[in-house]
Amino acid sequence: MATTTNTPFPRSPTREEAPAGAGPLPPDQLAEQQAQRTEEEEAAQRTEEEEAADRVKPIDRSGEETETRRARLVYQSRKRGILETDLLLSTFARKHLPAMRPEELLEYDRLMDEPDWDIYYWATKNDKRTIPPRWQGSPILRQLQLHSRNEERRILRMPDL
Repeated sequence: MATTTNTPFPRSPTREEAPAGAGPLPPDQLAEQQAQRTEEEEAAQRTEEEEAADRVKPIDRSGEETETRRARLVYQSRKRGILETDLLLSTFARKHLPAMRPEELLEYDRLMDEPDWDIYYWATKNDKRTIPPRWQGSPILRQLQLHSRNEERRILRMPDL
């Protein structure tokens, strides 16, 4: 035998949750629902400058030697925190970092300052994140996108340290 409780909903059901034939939402609930949607839409439309203002500023490494930067980027490519991005970037670094020129290393270093999921979605050309103008046309991102296709169909694994 099923037991039921007489506790009310913690909130009123939305139109989708309401039983069939329940009719339209009362005006106060409808206004609340529209206000919530507007707030969500405004949050989704944050500008690139607003997002950049919220990010932690990267450490200034302007005097860093090229080989030190290369070694640091190998490590940072492997230890990102999200397995998908770790695998993608560590295999990319193993393949491409040794041949990168200093200006390419700087661009890759700037890419490493971006959030992990953004890098992953940009590299895999996923529709969840659009590529911001600052990275559109980037040769490094284009190389990373080619790498993420894995056209050789190799089984990728984390490279040894």
